[in-house]
Amino acid sequence: MLKGQRVAIIATDGVEKVELTLPRLALEEAGADTMLIAPKPEIQSMKHDQRDERFQADMTLADAHPDEFDAVLLPGGALNADKLRMETAAREFVQHIDQSGKPIAAICHAPWLLVSAKLVKGRRLTSYYTLQDDIACAGGIWEDREVIVDRNWVTSRKPDDIPALDREITTLFARARAVQGKARAEMP
Repeated sequence: MLKGQRVAIIATDGVEKVELTLPRLALEEAGADTMLIAPKPEIQSMKHDQRDERFQADMTLADAHPDEFDAVLLPGGALNADKLRMETAAREFVQHIDQSGKPIAAICHAPWLLVSAKLVKGRRLTSYYTLQDDIACAGGIWEDREVIVDRNWVTSRKPDDIPALDREITTLFARARAVQGKARAEMP
């Protein structure tokens, strides 16, 4: 369903391990090529507030170019999201992806990056409940639902919602791929 689609997964230290690994596995099982992009070559994942596995980045954020990707996955973890939102390169990456109409998936605290990138105004989304004020203050419409699809975005609240997120990610990313393929075919 997603064969040949390149998905950037942007994360840093403090990423919630299951929010990185399970959606990544779902994307890869659907045929996508995923690339872990981080500000540095290796990141520390967490299981809630305890350190878990370390992951090697496939590419650093400084070397990543949004034009080379078809979609973005933003895993959560409060520490991860709070650090990423301060990374200019991460904000610019998601801004470019969104302006290109490419899909973005975000879970838990990850929408903080979308808030800091000034992308949530007028958008319907969900997140971990503690972000609802940040989203509302940035002009977004926050709802307490396991998953929300709004145009080219899919958002989810927490690890318990990963099965619904995985279902909607593969559907949204496949639909976007079909639209992109049709647009390429119609080009002179």
